[in-house]
Amino acid sequence: MKSIVRRDTGESYMAYLKRLAEAEGIEAQDAAALLRMDRKRKKKTSNEDWPSPSDQEAEITKLKDGRTALACKAENAVDMETGAIVAVTTHGGAAADTATIQETVIEAAIAAAGLIAEPTPEGEYSVHPDGVQEVVADKGYHSNEAVLGLEQLEVRTYIAEPARGPRNWLGKAAEKAAVYGNRRRIQGQRGKSLQRQRGERIERNFAPQFDTGGLDRLYVRGKQNVHKKLLIQAAACNLALLMRARFGSGKPRAAHDQVVDTILTILAVMKAVADIYTASPRIPSRDLPVSPRSDRRH
Repeated sequence: MKSIVRRDTGESYMAYLKRLAEAEGIEAQDAAALLRMDRKRKKKTSNEDWPSPSDQEAEITKLKDGRTALACKAENAVDMETGAIVAVTTHGGAAADTATIQETVIEAAIAAAGLIAEPTPEGEYSVHPDGVQEVVADKGYHSNEAVLGLEQLEVRTYIAEPARGPRNWLGKAAEKAAVYGNRRRIQGQRGKSLQRQRGERIERNFAPQFDTGGLDRLYVRGKQNVHKKLLIQAAACNLALLMRARFGSGKPRAAHDQVVDTILTILAVMKAVADIYTASPRIPSRDLPVSPRSDRRH
């Protein structure tokens, strides 16, 4: 954040603070006084006023832990049945989920349309001929415009609705119908089942992408370069999913470990059999005693 500059004057954030401090009669050279003044100000930074000089497409956004940073936002469309990532979209860090969901659904529909005519190795066609039919999302994606826009795309929505209290639907008949239809679906058995699966099927991909995958922090500039890295990571996640389905392991190292474990298991069984054979009692080599018997016949 220290690198941002004013769009109108080109001055840095600290230079801007010093100018404000001088206008208010505060000692501009006192860093502590500048920080105290800055904490009391409201609406300190805005993407309309403060760009990054090195990456004009990065946007100022507030992270979940309360920090402020220049960021881009990634959004995934995930197949609920297989857990595969269908589409990846990249947006500015300040873009709301409700404003980007429609673009992501369209990208997922385009990707699904390209797979309708592709048969599986068994000769079956697993993709629905009408493409994307349903959208499941958490309450962060719920808004009148988002639900109405997806309904106009002829997609059934199962978006969790936050508690907003009484609503004013005056002049919003279309939005009311869309929101009430979504509410009716999420309260049904199928909607509840899909919402339970959402946390398992959709959220699962974020760990290998961002936590262990290291995409929480990127060192490239421009949304296009960010999008390329996200696509490569999504392709790796799908490849791992395919490997788990076919070979029972999603990573080459894990597959190698499974082979090693198998070899060690075989060696352990062989050693156990050898120990059993060695510990079994042997028949002594000396002559066995013979009981006498009579050869007389009566």
